[in-house]
Amino acid sequence: MTEPQAFPSASQADIGVIGGSGFYSFLEDVTEVAVQTPYGDPSDSLFVGEIAGRRVAFLPRHGRDHHLPPHRINYRANLWALRSLGVRQVIGPCAVGGLRQEYGPGTLLVPDQLVDRTKSRVQTFYDGEPLPDGRTPNVVHVSFADPYCATGRAAALAAARGQDWEAVDGGAMVVIEGPRFSTRAESVWHAAQGWAVVGMTGHPEALLARELELCYTSMALVTDLDAGAEAGEGVSHKEVLAEFAKNVDRLRGVLFDAVSRLPETGERSCACVDALDGWDPGVELP
Repeated sequence: MTEPQAFPSASQADIGVIGGSGFYSFLEDVTEVAVQTPYGDPSDSLFVGEIAGRRVAFLPRHGRDHHLPPHRINYRANLWALRSLGVRQVIGPCAVGGLRQEYGPGTLLVPDQLVDRTKSRVQTFYDGEPLPDGRTPNVVHVSFADPYCATGRAAALAAARGQDWEAVDGGAMVVIEGPRFSTRAESVWHAAQGWAVVGMTGHPEALLARELELCYTSMALVTDLDAGAEAGEGVSHKEVLAEFAKNVDRLRGVLFDAVSRLPETGERSCACVDALDGWDPGVELP
């Protein structure tokens, strides 16, 4: 059986951020850590630094060169790698399209629900399939009624208010396969269901975090009104990147404030801590 990787204390962290390079590139004394997992390579190295006295591991979701489309991200390896460094709380900022006129570009939404419309992504660690090191996980069914950590959501909302950015408290994020954007008919249907925003990376990221008993909080920045919510040609990738760039410093400020508001690892009291709830995963978690 393969021995788990051992990491020096400088590589340890208790909070993880899965986002873009803009969230860590300016920090001093960043330690780059390459992590191997039973599920293959994560999107990139992890970059460990300090914010407000907290050790934080940053992971570029699409790779530092943004070479991974949403459906090819190794979500299992990403979450396993974070936990391997000691991470127990994760914040996942992401760009989304607004499905309501009032959720236009520049809106920050902290979702409380998720709708999965992906097609080809591996969604569990516990599939009964043998791992390369010979271990075989059991089949496990975790509760996912409330996909996001209540404590993390409260921290994100308070952080946004502290930065004079009143975030939308709650709403459902529908996650599509990508990498294409929605057709106008799909967008109209999503909005008709009462869903708030649409993205491509929020699932299975949140679910896999829950399976590892990690707290997971999404912070969704609206970069555009989705195709069915406005007239015209629909959203373009160029427009999304431009709007995200315009708001990245503001989002980074909220993110860093939220990190400082999260409880210490040993003080977590949310339901995420006991997500396995007596289930035997069949493999030792890192």
